[in-house]
Amino acid sequence: MSYYSDSSDETSDELETLGWYHYGLSRHAAEALLMSNGRDGSYLLRNSNEGPGCFALSVRAKDSVKHFHVTRRDNVYAFGFNEFASLREFVNHFANQPLVGSDTGTLLVLSCPYPRDVEEPSIYESVRVHTAIQTGRTNSDLVPNAPSLGTKDGYLVKQGGVVKSWKQRWFTLNRYDLKYFKDKMFNEPIRTLDLRACSAVQFDYSQDRVNCFCLVFPDRTFYLCARTGVEADEWIRILQWKLAQFRKGR
Repeated sequence: MSYYSDSSDETSDELETLGWYHYGLSRHAAEALLMSNGRDGSYLLRNSNEGPGCFALSVRAKDSVKHFHVTRRDNVYAFGFNEFASLREFVNHFANQPLVGSDTGTLLVLSCPYPRDVEEPSIYESVRVHTAIQTGRTNSDLVPNAPSLGTKDGYLVKQGGVVKSWKQRWFTLNRYDLKYFKDKMFNEPIRTLDLRACSAVQFDYSQDRVNCFCLVFPDRTFYLCARTGVEADEWIRILQWKLAQFRKGR
């Protein structure tokens, strides 16, 4: 697929082999990825909406993401005051860790390309979050084609299965496993729930508590409560997104 009209198919295919070229990733989603998971100097290349042959280099600074224009005309890549006659020169420029000046005059070192593709399952243990839902963000910030590997943890209050009392437990979400522990310091979970068997996740208003939601399994419905409505909504959205990805076969 070509993302710019003045390039040959060969050059287009070559550009798409860059592991840190994120195709049509939006500015907002790039910021979400780099702020959630990157570090100072993490960078990625994406398409710009300014027209054919226009790209944006997004770079993570300490507390923000800076965006720089990259253009390609007549097979020449222009970045700042630099021009590169070939894609090989363009890639080598970043491999040599050049300095990029931000709008505040601070020099940024391009030290860590942010990968487009993250393979599972092995990457789950080494990458904490590839795409995270955080307060104020929407489901559009989850980019399956990145691909997105959502993880989350935190305290929730859970209703017992036999004795209907409520107890605080530490929950962790990794891949398709939702585990809960007696407390954060414990290594062995009380139970591991396989989300592939879960049919629904939704807010629940049947309990005499606020900020509750439930997970529906064939043999049991689990009732959980978060400290705030925002936290409950975050859990629900990332769990619902997980279920949707399983159903798509991702």
